[in-house]
Amino acid sequence: MDKFQAFGKNLSASFTPFAARTQQLIKEQLGQAEDKTQLPDEYIELEKRVDALKLVHQKLLQVTSQYSNEAYDYPPNIRESFNDLGRTISEKVQLLSQAASPAEAQAALVAPPSAKPQPKTFNHAIARASLAGSQTLAQVHPGEDPLATALEKYALASEKVGEARLAQDAQIQSRFLAGWNTTLNTNLMFAAKARKNVENARLMLDSIKARRKAAAGGDLDNLSEEARAEIEQAEDEFVGQTEEAVSVMKNVLDTPEPLRNLADLIAAQLEFHKRAYEILSELAPVVDGLQVEQEASYRKSREGA
Repeated sequence: MDKFQAFGKNLSASFTPFAARTQQLIKEQLGQAEDKTQLPDEYIELEKRVDALKLVHQKLLQVTSQYSNEAYDYPPNIRESFNDLGRTISEKVQLLSQAASPAEAQAALVAPPSAKPQPKTFNHAIARASLAGSQTLAQVHPGEDPLATALEKYALASEKVGEARLAQDAQIQSRFLAGWNTTLNTNLMFAAKARKNVENARLMLDSIKARRKAAAGGDLDNLSEEARAEIEQAEDEFVGQTEEAVSVMKNVLDTPEPLRNLADLIAAQLEFHKRAYEILSELAPVVDGLQVEQEASYRKSREGA
């Protein structure tokens, strides 16, 4: 019986503050609260900045979270089979170079995978389509075909660009997305919890003031010592929670992590575009040379005709 009574007292003690805060909040929402303790200007300004920081993280993460999706730039209108995704372009080119007949060449194109299926990125899709086009031309026109040669080289280059894109994505996931998600889901959550503690402390303080004021006939100057002590204790709690929240919010706002993470995002993008530029810069003069040779051959054939 004693244990049951003790449990009842503990339940009442934990419920009463919640009920008091809830009642005070309802009064404020209905405009029935006479007095509402004001928060410091510094605190309000920090709240606005924290809210802005949270919004920035949510907005950018909505977009950049696509870096976790390998196929974010994969064309939705193409259909590639399991065999199409079986081997890397480099592997297929090597197998094709060993083919002695059209049948062997076709078998090389659809060779079963040596490992996991190839990535579904735009550049990888271009590579696969280019190599398939190269072999289509080679099968109907044995011998050197400039366009077939150029397409094969383009396929190899496109695969390299695709691999560079995947490397970029991995860097962004580990150095940007992980950091910004931590800020959003951990640091900013700590700030939200600290702010909630302040709001609870303020509601508790104002509910105690309202109750004690009503008991004293509406005159706060005519309070008992017990009433003053209860109000002072609630005020101390409110001030303490406010100071703690200010410290937490300042820490969230002052940390250099978000800017460092953004710098890492830009660095990963820069490295990818630099690598893509290098790959295509190496390819372009080769294809240009094939095109010049074909034009010269075409003019010569026309002049002979």
